[in-house]
Amino acid sequence: MSNDVKESFSNDAPPAPAALAAKVRTLAPSMTRSMQRVAEAVAADPAGCAALTVTGLAELTGTSEATVVRTARILGYPGYRDLRLALAGLAAQQQSGRAPSVTADIAVDDPIADVVAKLAYDEQQTLADTAAGLDTVQLGAAVSALASARRVDVYGVGASGLVAQDLAQKLLRIGQVAHAHSDPHLAITNAVTLRSGDVAVSITHSGATGDVIEPLRFAFEHGATTIAITGRPDGPVSQYADHILTTSIARESELRPAAMSSRTSQLLVVDCLFVGVAQRSYETAAPALSASYEALAHRHRAAPRGSRS
Repeated sequence: MSNDVKESFSNDAPPAPAALAAKVRTLAPSMTRSMQRVAEAVAADPAGCAALTVTGLAELTGTSEATVVRTARILGYPGYRDLRLALAGLAAQQQSGRAPSVTADIAVDDPIADVVAKLAYDEQQTLADTAAGLDTVQLGAAVSALASARRVDVYGVGASGLVAQDLAQKLLRIGQVAHAHSDPHLAITNAVTLRSGDVAVSITHSGATGDVIEPLRFAFEHGATTIAITGRPDGPVSQYADHILTTSIARESELRPAAMSSRTSQLLVVDCLFVGVAQRSYETAAPALSASYEALAHRHRAAPRGSRS
């Protein structure tokens, strides 16, 4: 078994059947190739695999019984029996009329109507997977830290930098002192000034982006509470995160790279954090939201006909 893979079954309840596909997408890249074959098989055909014994699944995937059991544990189940029960539940959900778990990739010659339909389905699946796999205990702890923070720094580069800006801007609207940093040098110079009572948030789909891990490390070492929003909870970023919020690993394709697919799940987590903080600080958050809305309202009114902008 890969040393990078964390077995999560010991402290947590087994994931619900609906979360199984999300677990596979999240953890499969960190598994050995033999365990990936087992994980991909159960995600692709839950009904068929639910009918197999541990020996049968091992033969189907060309692996060993021990590999099947280890894969079940990495996915969050105490043993293979529990995984089979989850597979049976997932199969029943799919047979009840829900859409299939996998859609075809977007082709270069797809009509635009098909592109819209495929993207809409993939976005829905990504959101559902993220919601199913999100640890609400970790989320609640992150919300508590943000709600009482003296200052919040958010780190992200590339597409994750846009998500970092979104979180910072949302927190600013309810009176929080929050700043987003996409420049790694500026991120580090700000991180070293953080202290206990401050919060640092790193957003990285891969969990291995050095430009956001390094400032998080400095924040961690200086006593700030640290939060990682990542698709790889076993990645290097987790070393310096007090709280880890896992996003779904959406399927990539030639025309839809990871930067596009990961942003949807990251924005869902950001919205959950924001709403949670607004709930905790409602007496101050509600007036702040109203004040910012009123201050900007005139900028959204249509100009009189015939006027020049």
